[in-house]
Amino acid sequence: MNGFDTILVANRGEIASRVIRSARAMGYRTVAVYSDADAGMPHVHQADVAVHIGPAPAKSSYLDIGRLIAAARDSGTQAIHPGYGFLSESAAFAQACADAGIVFIGPSPGIIEMMGDKAQAKARALAAGVPCIPGYMDADQSPERLALEAESVGYPLMIKAVAGGGGKGMRLVAASTGLVDALALARSEAEKAFGSGAVMLERALMRPRHVEVQVFGDTHGNVVHLGCRDCSIQRRHQKVVEEAPAPGLDPALEAAITEAAVAAARAVAYVGAGTVEFLVEDGEFYFLEMNTRLQVEHPVTEMVTGLDLVEWQIRVAAGETLPLAQHEIALAGHAIEVRLYAEDPANGFLPQTGPVLKWDMPRGEGVRVDAGIEAGVEISTHYDPMLAKIIAWGSDRAAAQRRLVRALDETVLVGLRNNLPVLLDIVASDAFRDVRLSTRFLEEDVAASTDETDAAKLDALAAALFYDRSALAFAPALRGWRSRPWGAETLVLSRDGERIVTSVRPLSADSYEVGADGEEITVAFHPGRAAKAMSVEGAAMRPDSAWQGEELHLSLFGLYRIYAPAARLQRKAPEDGQTVAVAPMPGAIQSVRVTRGERVARGDTLLILEAMKMEHPIPAPVGGTVKAVLAHPGEQVRQRQPLVEIAPDEEAAT
Repeated sequence: MNGFDTILVANRGEIASRVIRSARAMGYRTVAVYSDADAGMPHVHQADVAVHIGPAPAKSSYLDIGRLIAAARDSGTQAIHPGYGFLSESAAFAQACADAGIVFIGPSPGIIEMMGDKAQAKARALAAGVPCIPGYMDADQSPERLALEAESVGYPLMIKAVAGGGGKGMRLVAASTGLVDALALARSEAEKAFGSGAVMLERALMRPRHVEVQVFGDTHGNVVHLGCRDCSIQRRHQKVVEEAPAPGLDPALEAAITEAAVAAARAVAYVGAGTVEFLVEDGEFYFLEMNTRLQVEHPVTEMVTGLDLVEWQIRVAAGETLPLAQHEIALAGHAIEVRLYAEDPANGFLPQTGPVLKWDMPRGEGVRVDAGIEAGVEISTHYDPMLAKIIAWGSDRAAAQRRLVRALDETVLVGLRNNLPVLLDIVASDAFRDVRLSTRFLEEDVAASTDETDAAKLDALAAALFYDRSALAFAPALRGWRSRPWGAETLVLSRDGERIVTSVRPLSADSYEVGADGEEITVAFHPGRAAKAMSVEGAAMRPDSAWQGEELHLSLFGLYRIYAPAARLQRKAPEDGQTVAVAPMPGAIQSVRVTRGERVARGDTLLILEAMKMEHPIPAPVGGTVKAVLAHPGEQVRQRQPLVEIAPDEEAAT
């Protein structure tokens, strides 16, 4: 038996909070680690002890094995839980723990190395009789060999990083013309995320379901599964919605999938929590990969089994047998989870940064929230943009869906744009209700459906709020307005950097007639209620809003807008902005692909911006000649900062 009484969580955010909660409930002392950027995050004060491990960049903190081992030693830790992401699937980290006499709460270094290498894992699965997708996974990584094998595999195909997962180092290639650029991006991303740029090629299944099986093994030779999950709804190969059990599967197919998952785990004498992932299409299933860690979506399995998977991990790491045998594991009801991201659905889902000004979690029977944020924390560019997971359980799928819709309606996140409206669109959609699930769900069935026809109402609300605040003398920059009873006054605001002109005419102490976007809209406040409620054109509503200095963050109707006094508008990029490529978000310039005087076509990649653990190619907005390169590799840039200026071709200019 491995004796330990203190557990260090080598991670951050919601998973760190999650592990701390379970470990403390079991009576263990807990230790959190944090970087400069995370000093104010919830997990830091939730643990018994917190240890600073370095500056914000992950490579200098959460990915620095030496710093983590030192933190464990300094805090008297005997065991480390890696969470997921970062070093959770690092054989080197597991080995460093073993060398330091620290229990690694996860599989052995050998199993991590074997199953973390997608090529080796695929070979093991084939040897165990598990069907796999045809492809190329040999050691020869030369561009010539990969191009030749790509022709053999056929297009469309998937490039995948041999190490790691989570959508990093993955690219879909539709035709041979896109192979070279896709390989470069996949390899670079994989190298940064996993320390290896090796890739494999697989035939692309175009409308598969993504079905996975939670498995558990112990050191006594026992292996069980905890049922199937469906994780088909994805964006950029990262899961957005997960549910358990996987709905609509033929019972015989489900049994075959779970049997194959257990066989794959047994083939390597697997120990700890693991997930065997499959693609399912036309009644056939194919091994995808095995994740040798706890998954982000583990709460849906916990909700339908009533088990604490972190507790199981700790017990297995302590040398105990699995708490239950296969015949003792029962599933009840249905659970659905969505991932809340800091990203802008209206702008290509680009990651967002900034302060969390307001955060209210939903509550109620069958609702669970795993969050790594609280009001006042700052979301930086250094880490993944996932903020929280919202989960709902019901006696059946329909009940879980209803509860989740209500929970999302009750969730409040203000301070930075997020995907909450899109999550609501997904789980409330007919396509989701009818189980029309595939990895192309977001492309084919549900898109961001923010209704711009409501923009005028949002502008009217903003104008009324600014006028109301000015009347109370809370905004010195707006004191130039002179409130003349019953007379309309012009109010000029910035809306996400765009100048808008409104008029506000008081009707009473708490109501206004606002002219916005060519409409006359009546706005009334109801300040006597628990939170400031409003009505627009007589319809009651409660917008989510927060002030950040003189800026107003306002969210309603699925729209998110940031308003400011027009006088405080910052100077925009050059007026001929269509000829200037700008940074879509804060980040670091990873590489520059062009030089001054070089000719480019519209859409050509000018440079690569690295932000929130992903690489974002910045395309040329117009064809022409590079007039100036305004950023250099390694430079930290702000959102909307000009990066490359192009002198357009005569045709492009007209």
